Amino acid sequence: MPEKPNLRKLDARSLRGLAHPLRMELLNALRRRGPATASMLAERLGESSGATSYHLRQLAEHGFIEDAPEHGKGRERWWKAVDQGLAFDSTEFDGAGPEVRGMANIFLHEVAATHARELSDWVHTRDRWSEEWGRGADMSDATLQLTPELATELVHKMHAVIDDYRGRVTDKDTPGAEQVRIHTHLFPTETD
Repeated sequence: MPEKPNLRKLDARSLRGLAHPLRMELLNALRRRGPATASMLAERLGESSGATSYHLRQLAEHGFIEDAPEHGKGRERWWKAVDQGLAFDSTEFDGAGPEVRGMANIFLHEVAATHARELSDWVHTRDRWSEEWGRGADMSDATLQLTPELATELVHKMHAVIDDYRGRVTDKDTPGAEQVRIHTHLFPTETD
């Protein structure tokens, strides 16, 4: 069984350090592409190196990232992600004050915006990928009638399937292997 990723559980304090669009982008970039400097990240994300430096220090202060001295040369400061992902349980913030609830909303909206951007990028670049990747990609949706208990069961089963595929290809040099993103969304909708 492949090892589950190291996830960091968000609490009110860590949410304060993360609930900013650029910080979330920086953290995602370090997780997906590995260690980098503030200048490298600024160029990659179209930001100033001053802004990326500031927000990287904030992420480090809250324990999301740390120095990666094994990559540095001279005065370059390299950063790396500490964890591989985040665990967010919105029910833990139900009784929180307006500031914390507001940060939770910022976080959730930025996650949704990131998912939309990633999907849009795929649609925009899909003709650059092989036929095999075209067949391997998916944009599906479904509408089901479920209870909260069944919805929770379904989410756990979807995550179990994803975990089953984690680590099956460990070598980046495996022919045809690419990093893939999987988005799962399950939420209730209002009906007339």
